[in-house]
Amino acid sequence: MSSAGIFQLSTLESLGAGVVVGAGLALLIAAIYGLPPREPDDRSRGEQFSAAVKVLTTRGAIAVVAGVLILAVTRWPVAAIASGLLVFFWNKLFGGLGAERAALARVEALASWTESLRDTIAGAVGLEQAIPATARAASSAIRENLEILVDRLRARMPLTQALELLADDMDDASADLVIAALMLNARLRGPGLRDVLGALAKASREEVDMRQRVMAQRSSTRRSVQIVVAVTLVMVLGLAVFNKSFVQPYGTFTGQLVLVGVIALFAAGFFWLRKLSDVETPSRFLYRARPTQVPGQRGGDPR
Repeated sequence: MSSAGIFQLSTLESLGAGVVVGAGLALLIAAIYGLPPREPDDRSRGEQFSAAVKVLTTRGAIAVVAGVLILAVTRWPVAAIASGLLVFFWNKLFGGLGAERAALARVEALASWTESLRDTIAGAVGLEQAIPATARAASSAIRENLEILVDRLRARMPLTQALELLADDMDDASADLVIAALMLNARLRGPGLRDVLGALAKASREEVDMRQRVMAQRSSTRRSVQIVVAVTLVMVLGLAVFNKSFVQPYGTFTGQLVLVGVIALFAAGFFWLRKLSDVETPSRFLYRARPTQVPGQRGGDPR
C-alpha cells in the first residue's frame, strides 16, 4: 500500500475518532452540568421553537466556523470538534456572571420593597392598599411581578392565593420569607408585621453584602479560568503553526487518541472550576404547582 493510501486511511480513522469524541464530550457535558428544568412559558410552541432555533443556529454557526478554522490550522479533527464544542458551550462553562448580578439585583430590590412596605403599613394602611402603593415605586428587577400581583388583586383574587402565585413567579428563597410573613398576616390579621418586615429587610441587606463579597471572589476565579483557556489555545495554535515538527505526532491516529485524553482532562478541570463558581442558594419552601386556571380568575374557598 502506498504512503498516500496510508495517509488517507489515517485521515478517515481520525475523522471517525473525532466524531466519536465529539459525541462523547457532548454527553459528558450533559451528564455533569445537567439539563435546565423547563419553566412554564406562555408563548406558543411555534414561538418557542423559533426562539430556540435562532439561538442554536447562531451559536452553532459560530462553533462550526471555529471548528473549521482549527481544522484548517492544525489538521486535527479531534481538536476541531473540541474547539467547536468549547465555543458552543462557552456560556455554560465560563458564563454565569450576568445571572449572579441579576439575582443580586433581585434580592436588593426585594429588600427595598420590603422596607417600603413596612413604612407604608406603619401609617395604619392594610396590605390590600399598601401593596399597590409600593409596587409602582419598586425596582425594575421585581416590578413586573408586583404589577401582576396588583392585577390579580384588582380582579378580586384572594390575597393569600395571589401571594402564593407571586412566590411562584419570583421563584426565590429570600422572597418566600417575605411572602410567607405577608400570607400569615393576611390570614391572621395580627400585629407585629412591621417588625417582621423590618427584620426581613435587614436580613436581605446582609444577604446582598454577602453575595457581593462572594461574587467578587468568584469573579477572580472565573477570570483565571478564562486566562488559562486562552493561553492554552494560543500555545497550541502557535505550536501547530510555527513549530509543526514538535506537534507532528498528534497528526497520527494514535496521536489523536492521546489528544482525546488530554482534552478530557482539560474538560474535567473546566467543569470542576465551573462548579466552584456556582452559588448554592437555599431551596424554596413555598413552592407549589402553578394552577391551571387563568391568572386573575377568582379561586379559593367559595363564599
